[in-house]
Amino acid sequence: MIEKHLVLEDIDPVVFYGVGNGHLQMIRSLYPKLRIVARDNVIRVLGDEEQMAAFEENVEKMRRHVLRFNSLKEEDILDIIKGKRTNDEVPEGVVCYSMSGRPIKARSKNQQRLIEAYEQNDMVFAVGPAGTGKTYLSIALAVKALKEKTAKKIILSRPAVEAGEKLGFLPGDMKDKIDPYLQPLYDALEDMLPQVKLQDLMEKHVIQIAPLAFMRGRTLSDAVVILDEAQNTTPAQIRMFLTRMGWNTKMIITGDMTQIDLPHSQKSGLIEALHILNKVEGIGVVNLDRSDIVRHKLVTRIVNAYEEYDKEMKSEK
Repeated sequence: MIEKHLVLEDIDPVVFYGVGNGHLQMIRSLYPKLRIVARDNVIRVLGDEEQMAAFEENVEKMRRHVLRFNSLKEEDILDIIKGKRTNDEVPEGVVCYSMSGRPIKARSKNQQRLIEAYEQNDMVFAVGPAGTGKTYLSIALAVKALKEKTAKKIILSRPAVEAGEKLGFLPGDMKDKIDPYLQPLYDALEDMLPQVKLQDLMEKHVIQIAPLAFMRGRTLSDAVVILDEAQNTTPAQIRMFLTRMGWNTKMIITGDMTQIDLPHSQKSGLIEALHILNKVEGIGVVNLDRSDIVRHKLVTRIVNAYEEYDKEMKSEK
């Protein structure tokens, strides 16, 4: 009789154990000669050495399946234990899987162009209105790179435009003050990575989320770096950010020209950067439009209404 402790690294143990520990109970019934006790992400196993080796190998196969798909079905468990090949091939076009097991992939032609531009260039500008999936798809590409180990870090940044003097009136320390500006980035990550794993990666600085001002003086290497809401950068800020690029790094810069919150006297750094860098080799530019909106159908109608209003206002001037 031997005892082993198996650690379910990088995955959500709740997905592995199943609802009401249904998967765990099924695994126990398939290994009646082993005593299996699970707590958090550790499985304690006691029993015969020969059956233990097979159990350990199959648990690792199940762990890798959950890591890839963020899901595990009873038929997957049976196929793995019986030595059959599971449906472990990621369908073409899928970037990664959400925590609910939903495939994350391009849902429009321009979203597909964004994926292709990312694969073909080290720097990509993705510009379009709200709801076109710019940020979410960009973070999915970064998570994929981290899982496949083509990048060692994910660095996400946004300009905290309204901060300025108002920041001092917000409660808490500096992190508490800036987190509201970065919340959309947290939301996307939480949809793609287990909460415990995400927290661990952030504590180890493998995933870093910081306001744009914190990028000064850094060289960002071996990473996927995303600058969100870039329309709210000044020319000096975006120039500083773009020149942080180090070896083996990919940058994605997203923005919405219709949501510039800078003072009227201040030029958007994104507009200037697109003008200056439009023909630079190695930089891709993808323009998304209202046909790419993947949120509630009302979002498309709202964007259309505001575009018509903007046209009317310009014609009256």
